[in-house]
Amino acid sequence: MKHSEFRGDVGWTGDVKCDAGARRALKEGETVHMVVSIAPNPSHLEAVNPVVEGMARAAGTRVDRAGAPRFDPTRTLPILIHGDASFPGQGVVAETLNLYRLPGYQTGGSIHIVANNQLGFTTTPEDSRSSIYASDLARGFRIPIVHVNADHPEACVEAARLALSYRVRFEKDFVIDLVGYRRYGHNEGDEPSFTQPVMYRKIASHPTVRQLWANTLLARGVIEEGFAEELVRRHTESLQGVMSALEPQRHLVEPMPEPAPAGVARQASTAVPIERLRRLNEALLQTPQGFLINRKLERARERRRRALDNIDEKTIDWAAAEELAFAAILDDGIAIRLTGQDVERGTFSQRHAVFYDFNTGQAFTPLQAMPQAKAAFEVHNSPLSENACLAFEYGYNVQAPDRLVLWEAQYGDFVNGAQTVIDEFIVSARAKWGLNPSLVLLLPHGLEGQGPDHASGRPERFLQLAAAINLRIANCTTAAQYFHLLRRQAILLKTDPLPLVIFTPKSLLRHPLVFSAPRELTQGAWQSVIDDEGVRPRSAEVRRLILSSGKVYVDLVSSGLRATNPAVAVCRLEQLYPFPEEDLKPLLESYPNLEEVAWVQEEPRNMGAWEFLKLQLARLIDGRWPLHYIGRPRSSSPAEGSSAWHALNQELVITQAYDPSETRSEESVLLRRT
Repeated sequence: MKHSEFRGDVGWTGDVKCDAGARRALKEGETVHMVVSIAPNPSHLEAVNPVVEGMARAAGTRVDRAGAPRFDPTRTLPILIHGDASFPGQGVVAETLNLYRLPGYQTGGSIHIVANNQLGFTTTPEDSRSSIYASDLARGFRIPIVHVNADHPEACVEAARLALSYRVRFEKDFVIDLVGYRRYGHNEGDEPSFTQPVMYRKIASHPTVRQLWANTLLARGVIEEGFAEELVRRHTESLQGVMSALEPQRHLVEPMPEPAPAGVARQASTAVPIERLRRLNEALLQTPQGFLINRKLERARERRRRALDNIDEKTIDWAAAEELAFAAILDDGIAIRLTGQDVERGTFSQRHAVFYDFNTGQAFTPLQAMPQAKAAFEVHNSPLSENACLAFEYGYNVQAPDRLVLWEAQYGDFVNGAQTVIDEFIVSARAKWGLNPSLVLLLPHGLEGQGPDHASGRPERFLQLAAAINLRIANCTTAAQYFHLLRRQAILLKTDPLPLVIFTPKSLLRHPLVFSAPRELTQGAWQSVIDDEGVRPRSAEVRRLILSSGKVYVDLVSSGLRATNPAVAVCRLEQLYPFPEEDLKPLLESYPNLEEVAWVQEEPRNMGAWEFLKLQLARLIDGRWPLHYIGRPRSSSPAEGSSAWHALNQELVITQAYDPSETRSEESVLLRRT
């Protein structure tokens, strides 16, 4: 299906009302300075906790000038309501509590309310936790805990006042363990006495909180006999009246989000003039007087100093392209937040967003100091968490959609630990809640003989979740492509925001074939498909067209077999989703004597992009040529456990890709296991 065919249908599903969230300015319908917001959240217990924290951090942060952002904890108050079974049971709670004192994640303290029903769905405390109290987890973080009887409204109010006063005074978290009970079952159709008959006999005969409080006020002489019942009757009738007056066709229709105009992304202008790039580059190379950088880093900085001298020489590596893109985005007045595991230096020592004085250890961040910046830049090493940290960045992003927010995994497969966040928030937020996240995920990806872990960013999972243009997925192969991709994402924040998943390189970070010339940054644009320019002058000779994406392309064109197979063209699919049909179709048709098309990947057959792309490619080819798969067979593990085994299979993939004599079906390639 063409990209344009999706634009009128954003895949709207909506969600149950208890998950939908709300946003209100309270004072008899009039706008006031305090806004109460309930974050839309799925029925995944505590998953929304770090989302709320991220929203609070964004709402309290000013980014309208260069340098580091300024956070004011008095602007927001995060309140999290937990279940007594899920507070100790869900790991994301501990991950979220761990964030509350960390730089870049502090929100000035949150108030946690544990709605303690003394029961999960049907599971008792004896079966659900190893601590005495449901709130004991917070003790490990030195967070004050107050246990209060939910049947005693005055005590509850005092506990809330104490919590707020503590938060204001110390800017730290506070826990209220609200000990009560659940009068009815877990849901409307549940019968709790099936599993807790004794407890629910007691609950059935126990007065409600309203009744207890009404009796207390009556005994004190605050109200008269019958006043409480009359109050209930009036409010019930009022609510019923509102409900009866609703017109279903008018008031109960879900407000569908508006899709972005067609073609907005393709029209984004991402090139930057060379003189502007040179000025930005020079500013990024400045350091404070007397600041001493590690000598090993100085050599790389000297190369950077000369990188833009010759506009046609391939001198821009991946890290330089990223920093120049960030600098240009800040120069455009768009704030940037970059977090993740070891992002300040980069997992592969490629980024160095923060330098440290060799003698004093003092930190210096060039992107915060450059004079051209018109907005704030922040970069933070995150704790070793994926679930809470990625959810925090999602919350920050939806609260501040005009800022470029990026999260980087140490290795791409670490994103496995945040699958709930991806499924329930990032890719489905627009369909369920009408939200438009634009969070960027940087996931190092590629099979390099280092074993099954740290090999794959799991592109197949993101492609499985791709529908109705709900995200962008890219696996780019040059520094210039990465530059334009980041620039485009920033430019589209207001006009066509979408989450962006980028599978980034590891060993290729410094590979000569990934380097780009400055001209590609000054005159180019994002290319979803890249043709084989080496064979373009003799396109009539091409019989086999290889399509690939990411690192395996470099292996293909680096092979000695390329020179001995002039009838083979190697083209790149840089954008996996939305499927770039408008760019790929003319490329296929530009080879007049084509006999076959092959998709080549290094990932196992049931991983990578193949199982998503095969239907797209088959429909596009429409029977004109055979379509083959070349790659590893299906596997339950992403990669081989030894480098020798990996090298053997990788060589076999490349050899079969160039073999013009072999006729293979879709099911053909089975690689040797020994």
